[in-house]
Amino acid sequence: MMDNLNVLAGQFFGLMALVLCVLAFSSKKDDRLLILLISANVAFALQFLVFQSWTAAALTVLVIVRIVLARRYPGSVPVMLGVLGASGVASVLTWQGWPDLPAMIAMVLGTLGMFLLRGIPLRVSLGLAATFWGLSHLLVGSVGGLMAEALVVITNAITIYRLYRLKQQGIDLNDLQPVRK
Repeated sequence: MMDNLNVLAGQFFGLMALVLCVLAFSSKKDDRLLILLISANVAFALQFLVFQSWTAAALTVLVIVRIVLARRYPGSVPVMLGVLGASGVASVLTWQGWPDLPAMIAMVLGTLGMFLLRGIPLRVSLGLAATFWGLSHLLVGSVGGLMAEALVVITNAITIYRLYRLKQQGIDLNDLQPVRK
């Protein structure tokens, strides 16, 4: 059983991630979204470590790697498959039981979205992943993490609506993205 200090530390990291996630998903620019997600996932990884959820912690570290790789190699199926393979190995090595399954599903959904999708479809994929991460937080008892994922889903839905309205107004959503050189 964890002592009160560990519980407080876990909740602190979850709440820190909450703030970063809301900032990330309120952004209309994919690059800013991804940079803020890296920071949020550092906090989530620390939270899962404190709560001794080894699979979720390992996969969250791989989420950070995935975000970096997806930014560098957008659309690369071989790199995506490498991330999914590494996630599978990490899951097998850290598996503690069925409560680890939501983190695994979240990792797959997020990985597919990050590599293959942009704009609204990316946010839909990440919203689904957030739902499964929320279940993972619930299973470890993280109030902050669960709140973070719930607010991510809500904020993400609002941003999807905003992007949809821009598209309906004839604004090219690609114009919102910085030009990559």
